[in-house]
Amino acid sequence: MVAGSNTPESAMRAIPVLAALSLALAACQSAGPPPAPSPEQAATGVTPNTFRLPTGAGCGGEVARFQAVMDNDLATGHTTKGVHTRVSAEIATARATCAAGNEGGAIGQIRATKAKFGYPV
Repeated sequence: MVAGSNTPESAMRAIPVLAALSLALAACQSAGPPPAPSPEQAATGVTPNTFRLPTGAGCGGEVARFQAVMDNDLATGHTTKGVHTRVSAEIATARATCAAGNEGGAIGQIRATKAKFGYPV
């Protein structure tokens, strides 16, 4: 037999090579990633681009920001209603401590609540 002849054996050896080339070329023809959804179509679990943390200094600002984070986590499905209720009760205690003029105590309560529920301190 002459090398390169059209025998059934040479045709059988070429099939896997042709299959691999076909798959490689098919991958090159992909359309790319789909376009990003509009803000109205954003997936559940994603914070809306309109979310803003409250500003403010001292314990009042700390209390307001943590409550906003908790409300956002509930709205986006990152926490349950039960956890939100428990954390909000602890935030309310810190808010009362802050209103009573004990800034250090209120900030300490917020930090303790954050650590207890796994939020960065």
